[in-house]
Amino acid sequence: MLPPNIIYITVFVSLVAFFFYFKNIIYGQTKPNLVSWFIWMLAPFIGVFFQLKAGGGLAALPVFLAGAGSLLVIIFSFRNKNAYWKLTRLDIICGILSLTALVFYIYTHNLSISILFAILSDGLAFIPTFIKSWKSPETETNSVYFADIFNNILGLLMIKNWSFTIYSFLIYLALFNTIEVIILYRKKIFSN
Repeated sequence: MLPPNIIYITVFVSLVAFFFYFKNIIYGQTKPNLVSWFIWMLAPFIGVFFQLKAGGGLAALPVFLAGAGSLLVIIFSFRNKNAYWKLTRLDIICGILSLTALVFYIYTHNLSISILFAILSDGLAFIPTFIKSWKSPETETNSVYFADIFNNILGLLMIKNWSFTIYSFLIYLALFNTIEVIILYRKKIFSN
């Protein structure tokens, strides 16, 4: 287990990664799927709430940074006319699952079920970005995905109490961001 203060490295890594993402949004190189980013804002904030209720402490910081960074992506994207915002059935399902996670907690106080719904919602929100990145990898900036992998692995190395509610969102984020990086670099990875 790493010392708790090491988690503050995640703040620096996130700031650097999002700087490049925001710069590319402003210059029109990155065209984020705003529906994905909206769910990526909502679900992590709900997940952080559940992690803190379970005693996650600073290990919840990477998940919080994922939500806060996503909020800033949405804000920066309003300046970019090329940002993609189209509400689909999948997007509505993701939003309902996010709200269901919160409702489950309010009525059952079962953190495990609630965080599972938050993860499911967030994971489904990756699908439109996976598809967009597969078809047009040049419309994404990889820095935030690499940063999320690093930050969530660092968060995992700090966990004192290994409970599903604390570690699950961190593992999920590290895994799905790795999938996104593989999609973005698939031609280079599999060309040999």
